[in-house]
Amino acid sequence: MTTRSKGRYDPAATDTPMGRPTDAGRAMDSLRRVVHAIRTATRVSQHAFGLSSAQLFVLRQLSVASGQSLSELAARTRTTQSSISEVVARLVRNGLVSRAPSSIDRRRAVLSLTAAGERVLVNAPETIQERLLRGFESLDEGTRRTLADNLESWLTSSGLDDAAPLFFERTSSTARRGSNRAGAPNRRDPA
Repeated sequence: MTTRSKGRYDPAATDTPMGRPTDAGRAMDSLRRVVHAIRTATRVSQHAFGLSSAQLFVLRQLSVASGQSLSELAARTRTTQSSISEVVARLVRNGLVSRAPSSIDRRRAVLSLTAAGERVLVNAPETIQERLLRGFESLDEGTRRTLADNLESWLTSSGLDDAAPLFFERTSSTARRGSNRAGAPNRRDPA
C-alpha cells in the first residue's frame, strides 16, 4: 500500500519489503514504457522519414481506405476529429495527403494519399500506434473494457480527466519554433 504524507506521494512506498514492485509501481513502469516507446518511435521516424510516428500512422490509415472524411479518419485512428485535423493539415501542407471535395457530396472533403505519401509508406515500418492497437485488440472484450475503464478511473482520481488526449504531435505553439521540411518537430520538441 502506498503511504501518503499530507497528500503527497511517497516514493519509498513503491516496493514491497521483498523488493517486488507494488501495483502502483507496476502501473507507473508500464506507463513509462509506453511513453518511452512512443518517443523512441517518433525520434526514429523523424530521422528516417522527417515525420512523427503519428503522421506515419495517419498515412498508413489513409492507405488502408482512400477517400476518407476527417471524421472517418479520426474513428480509424481512435482519436478525436480536432486531434487528427492538425496532423492532416500538416500532411496536406507537405504534399503527402490531398484534400478534395467529395464527388457525391460537395460539402464533404475526402482525404487521399498523394504519390509522395505512398512513396513514404514503401519503406515505413509498422508504427507504435499500430502495435499498441493490435495488442489491445488481441485482448478479450472484457479485458479491453476493464483496461479502458480503469485507465479512465486512474486519470480521474489523479485529477487528469480534463487533460486533452493529444495525438503525440506537436501543438500549434511549438510549431512556431521551427520544423523540418516535412513538418516534423525540431529536435527540441518533446513529442
